[in-house]
Amino acid sequence: MILAAGLSPAWQQMLIFDGVRVGEVNRAREAHWCSSGKVLNVGLALHHLGGPHLTLAPVGGVSGECIEGEFAALGIQHRFVRSNKATRVCTTILDRGAGRTTELVENASPAEPGELEEFFRAYEQVVPQASLVVLSGSLPTGTPPTFYRDLMERTRGQVILDVRGPELLATLALRPFCVKPNREELGKTFDRDLSSDSDLARAIEEVLRLGAEWVVVSQGEGELWASGGGAIHRFIPPTVEAVNPIGCGDCLAAGIAWAVEQGSEMLEAIRFGMAAAAENAATLLPSRLDLQRVRERMAEVEVK
Repeated sequence: MILAAGLSPAWQQMLIFDGVRVGEVNRAREAHWCSSGKVLNVGLALHHLGGPHLTLAPVGGVSGECIEGEFAALGIQHRFVRSNKATRVCTTILDRGAGRTTELVENASPAEPGELEEFFRAYEQVVPQASLVVLSGSLPTGTPPTFYRDLMERTRGQVILDVRGPELLATLALRPFCVKPNREELGKTFDRDLSSDSDLARAIEEVLRLGAEWVVVSQGEGELWASGGGAIHRFIPPTVEAVNPIGCGDCLAAGIAWAVEQGSEMLEAIRFGMAAAAENAATLLPSRLDLQRVRERMAEVEVK
């Protein structure tokens, strides 16, 4: 079983405009609502790819009830920890005329000690069943930076981390199987500019030296860099007509996890993850993947 766990789910509003004029009244031609946020996006992607999986996250308020309702309607295996505070609401503005996506992000509410303790108890109960765990998402204010490390200490299976900053650095001594930041997040983790390829390569080597088995660094529509086993590989993603880029990094993580669980070697798992990210970009609602189309897109991923 693959377990997707994290503290920052979201209820997502998506508004589609023919054009957006700043400072004026803008009327959307379409509006959509769905579950999102890194941990839920990973769980949604795993559900649509198929196979045993479980999503663990805190939810609360009316927005949390909406998430619970959607997961139940889709038949997604989940365990939600009840929060006294409403799950955050994020808004995506899709400007079709300009081809721009704008994300309005509400930060998750500060974590309460009792809720963190309940999350830990739930994690300890479900993680023994997991052969692979995806830990993802930013930590709410008040959460110790060792949160993910503490979860990893309770984990026997392989761990994929989609985190950054102090919380990422705190985990590396425990040798996570795969660390998956994007280039900007990796730069912020080390508080330095990674604009040159040599700078990026050195940062990747440092993460490996600190303990990660694999490092996967995405760059949106650009090349993905991955390193493990002594070599750096560059992957060129498929060309797609982007509809909504939200959730692509989460589908990359979910795709890698799913392929590894199926027995794929890591380089093939990364190719599958990139195909999943490309398929996600071509769909409106995040993480609603089609397994057959993902497999077809794998052939379009080039590896250097």
